[in-house]
Amino acid sequence: MKDIIQKIKKWIGIQKTSYYPYPAIDISLPNHVSLHLVGSIHMGVPTMSPLSNVLINKIATADAVIVEADISTETQPFDQLSLLREPLEKRVNETQLATIISHCDLLSIPHYQIDDKPLWQIALILQSTQAMQLGLQPQHGIDYQVIQQANKQRKAIIELEGIERQVALLLDFPQDGAQLLEDTLKNWHENARALQIMINWWLNYTSEKHPSPLPNTFSKAGI
Repeated sequence: MKDIIQKIKKWIGIQKTSYYPYPAIDISLPNHVSLHLVGSIHMGVPTMSPLSNVLINKIATADAVIVEADISTETQPFDQLSLLREPLEKRVNETQLATIISHCDLLSIPHYQIDDKPLWQIALILQSTQAMQLGLQPQHGIDYQVIQQANKQRKAIIELEGIERQVALLLDFPQDGAQLLEDTLKNWHENARALQIMINWWLNYTSEKHPSPLPNTFSKAGI
């Protein structure tokens, strides 16, 4: 099994482990292409700013920065009138409505602000507000800071999806995003714990404690 893992590492071009003060690995691809892959978090806490000088230097020497979407652009992705829906009580069952109202009260979200929104948008509002209540802010997220550094250093930004593609996916959700809202309500406390774990992992990350970005055996990978 160990040999298989090592072959996989070699096949995808993972270079000999370098130690970084943040979660990252280096990958080599054909045609002399090198990638520095960084474990990213969309929202963060103040202590995650500024970025490590090591990462800033990596950006400075890069030809381009690849991100999920360039969130630094000031574009209005939605036609707000097209998002208007009938009252929420007509679109969810009584149990879901009571849970949504309870979360809104805890998060200080006025009920009228979500009453006519699509179900997927209500889910995203609840998720983002929950994260902010835990102390997370978008401007401290790794994505945003990397993009800001790329713009500052006039680096090309390559989007894997882009905001327009993400918006199209949201608008194409079956049943107006009912499943996303249901999952948000069902996993409310688990999502909060997951956010805290990810933030702690980033803040307390020491590459010496994690000498290998990939396991050497499937048993170590928990498979």
